[in-house]
Amino acid sequence: SPQVQPFLPQWLAQPKRVQKRIKDNLCPISDVPGIHPRLLKKLQMNGIESFFPVQAEVIPAILQSASNGYLMGRGGYRPKDICVSAPTGSGKTLSFVIPIVQVLLDRVVCHVRALVVLPTKELAQQVSKVFNVYTDGTGLKVVLITGQKSFGKEQEMLVQKKVTGYCSLADIVVATPGRLTDHINQTPGFSLTQLRFLIVDEADRMIDDMHQNCLNQIVKAAFQVENDSGSNMLFQRTKPGPLTAASSCSPQIPLQKLLFSATLTQDPEKLQQLDLFQPRLFTSVYSEKNRDGTETEQDTNNKYTLPEGLSQCYVPCDLNSKPLLLLYFMLKMKFTRVLCFTNSREASHRLFLLVQAFGGVTVAEFSSRLAPNERRRTMKEFEQGKIQLLISTDATARGIDVKGVNYVINYDAPQFIRTYIHRVGRTARAGEAGVAFSLVLRIQERRFLRMLRDAGIQDIKKHPVKGNSLKPLVQQYEGALCKLEKTVK
Repeated sequence: SPQVQPFLPQWLAQPKRVQKRIKDNLCPISDVPGIHPRLLKKLQMNGIESFFPVQAEVIPAILQSASNGYLMGRGGYRPKDICVSAPTGSGKTLSFVIPIVQVLLDRVVCHVRALVVLPTKELAQQVSKVFNVYTDGTGLKVVLITGQKSFGKEQEMLVQKKVTGYCSLADIVVATPGRLTDHINQTPGFSLTQLRFLIVDEADRMIDDMHQNCLNQIVKAAFQVENDSGSNMLFQRTKPGPLTAASSCSPQIPLQKLLFSATLTQDPEKLQQLDLFQPRLFTSVYSEKNRDGTETEQDTNNKYTLPEGLSQCYVPCDLNSKPLLLLYFMLKMKFTRVLCFTNSREASHRLFLLVQAFGGVTVAEFSSRLAPNERRRTMKEFEQGKIQLLISTDATARGIDVKGVNYVINYDAPQFIRTYIHRVGRTARAGEAGVAFSLVLRIQERRFLRMLRDAGIQDIKKHPVKGNSLKPLVQQYEGALCKLEKTVK
């Protein structure tokens, strides 16, 4: 039966396309219009001479929407929401950090004007680090709330009680959903009524993971009536409706949503829930140079963008040979800096113990059972090359910028296309090269290939490994299994 094409709103059907070939399309930072000299200097001090394509497009778009200052939209109109769909490693964080810091540079009173919501603590830490670099010396306050500190301590970082009432200690809040919701509901004086930017990073996951409720609460808090002082009535926000003569007389701070994701959902119903205002979508594509010098764009129907330096292979196998294949890649093929994914915490732990018992491979596991400081240490050792194999689950690795991954191995084939996209996007970052290997059980092979084909991914190669190559490992492997049985008992 012919597939019914979903009706796409125009902004989804006709996005602004951003060049995906990162290294061929770098844009010198001084060529991007409107960036404050102070921030240009900071960028240079941090070794950033040019922007990635996504940054060169999105930064001016956000700056423009606040060109009359943050208190009102351009020309008094409400600014359009912005969605950015680009592969991991393409520089999404700076795309919002730079313009937000710039727009807030001349603020007088401290209020929460920008709120960034991220699905994991690690991601939130990464983002707040970047904000700290660019707000340093500006007087803007960045506060990170992820539950790493006690609730009381976080409250002290967010608000201060004065005789005249509460005042905010944060201009920019970077948070995880659960903790943020707690502060909205339980922290006296924590107010979002002056919120100008709501940034949702890894947006597809935020919509999926029942964090939808968190987003609703933020919007509700942003439009809440403040009852403590009469003076705020001037800026009382009303839920945006049609522009009328009356509504245009009382300007109000607009709330603009900025959504970022590697796989911004193609599902209009889901996006509907986010209640976006005249959104603009930026999405990254390849363009190919034709012989006559013109460019053709590809990927228009490919819903997902993978890093350009990525090679993809899959290995048909059966269940028993999976551990042997991993050991073969590490010991015989001498793979280095490998990030290996399993589908569950248990599987990842078992595999870690097995490789450890076998010996000869510096291995670590990266799972939610580790304390955050252990995870940070593990990542550091991996980046320094002290650990060659890092075994992880999806939840833990989501969006984390692990530097220098040469290989991603899907030890368990992913069940969903976007899990695949996020996993393999951990290598070949920022225009580097990388290889993704998927171990696919023979019974999964057809479904796996169909899943990739439906997403427009065609360039995956079959890479069979002969049983003979694995034979030399079998004896030691069985020894390792026995060793494990004993420790488990």
